[in-house]
Amino acid sequence: MRTLWTPEGEHVVSSGSARPERSAGAPADAARAAPAAGDTGGAAPGPTAAPGPGREPAGGADGPRFDGEEAAELDELRRQLASTPVATVVANHCYGFFELAALHLGSDPAHLHDARLAIDALGAVLDGLQGRLGDAEPHLREALNQIRLAYVRIEGAERERLDAAGQAETAGQAETAGQAETAGGTS
Repeated sequence: MRTLWTPEGEHVVSSGSARPERSAGAPADAARAAPAAGDTGGAAPGPTAAPGPGREPAGGADGPRFDGEEAAELDELRRQLASTPVATVVANHCYGFFELAALHLGSDPAHLHDARLAIDALGAVLDGLQGRLGDAEPHLREALNQIRLAYVRIEGAERERLDAAGQAETAGQAETAGQAETAGGTS
């Protein structure tokens, strides 16, 4: 039995059927809902449990269906992914973290919290897999260094901007208070 994972759950992709069926089990929203105490819905405990031999994948009859052409395309994509070295796929995800961080740093104003999360994720993967990412690893390490430097520069500029705005506001309040005192003293 072949399955395809989507955010809505596992879907059975049968090569002999023009329209693969969604596997029997909990509805799509069940993966997001907490089960009742002791109730696993006939599946492995927890919404992230991957299907395996003898286990039904999560999902319900209301999920998407694929026609023969779409199923063939999905099979081809899965074949290509399976034939790609895992280090290449992981490195590609690392580049995605880099791009996500750059996107948030490039926002106006910069989304520093989100950028930092993506940068930290990239650093964690690179540190955790040191020496295992092949030819891409030195490039990814350089990219991590560059995005960290960009973060520091943008964070500093943002801090200066906020400090300047705070000083201007403080000066404005002092001026307003001085005018009130002057107006009050001349009566």
